[in-house]
Amino acid sequence: MKTRRLGRTGPVVSAIGLGCSGMSSDYGVPDDAESTATIRLAIDRGVTVFDTSDAYGAGRNEELIGAAIAGRREGLVIATKFGNIRGPNGERGGVNGKPDYVPVACEASLRRLGIDCIDLYYQHRIDPSVPIEETVGAMARLVEQGKVRHLGLCEAGVDTIRRAHATHPLAAVQMEYSLWTRDAESKILPALRALGVALVPYSPLGRGFLTGAFRSRDDLIPTDRRHAHPRFQSGNFEANLGLLAPLSKVAERRGCAPAQAALAWVLAQGDDIVPIPGTKRRRWLEQNIGALDLTLDADDLSRLTEAFPAGAAAGLRYPEKQLQGLGL
Repeated sequence: MKTRRLGRTGPVVSAIGLGCSGMSSDYGVPDDAESTATIRLAIDRGVTVFDTSDAYGAGRNEELIGAAIAGRREGLVIATKFGNIRGPNGERGGVNGKPDYVPVACEASLRRLGIDCIDLYYQHRIDPSVPIEETVGAMARLVEQGKVRHLGLCEAGVDTIRRAHATHPLAAVQMEYSLWTRDAESKILPALRALGVALVPYSPLGRGFLTGAFRSRDDLIPTDRRHAHPRFQSGNFEANLGLLAPLSKVAERRGCAPAQAALAWVLAQGDDIVPIPGTKRRRWLEQNIGALDLTLDADDLSRLTEAFPAGAAAGLRYPEKQLQGLGL
């Protein structure tokens, strides 16, 4: 397994991680047995980064990971998040970054994961009502207490990142980043590199769209969360299908799957980038890991970069109200 370091202060990890959110909520039908087998196969294949949140399945995703890694904890980097409040049935309850809430959320995650220390603890969303210094200060106290090893933020603006990093060094910032979501390139990525903070892209396969698996909106079950995302809605979905042809051509040229070409492009953007493609299927896990053995040449990279300029995708990456709440 190839490795990369999570920022100047973080651990050396597998060059690709496993995003686990879809195992318990939002995407398709949960399959705990296959998800558990996928996590364990990932460990066997050398994957060390496993990403979750207390919001995924209202804590059930953390419990799933905890059971899957039992007895195999050593050498793994378990990353989880707090601050996105969810009810027992997934009801959205806003954002909480209050200092007194941080240790409460941490203890609950530790219990569900069945571990005594979280390797990478992210604030899932920034609470605009609480100064970031106060939230990160509370997170830093968890590091002092030995309950957390490294800190990160998810979907934060440049000023917030700088202020947080000044309060306590960040190892990573998690943000959506892929061929069709390149927002991070203009301001976020340069700022992270100046600070020595890694970028951990979630949805590096465009929530599955870049795999080419979906040819119609009917391929998504009615309860799939992607129906609410503008890029998957009628009109935009059909327009975005036209983006896949250049990706398919590069994949055909390289004798690989489109998903592997898309992941290889993300990996080629810098050694300080550690993508966490999500899946609950062993088949797709193996395919994603295979992207590490694919080296795109300058022509491949140029073709893909030009075919997917910033703003190429039809539709916003989140509903407008959610994007406004990110404060980027």
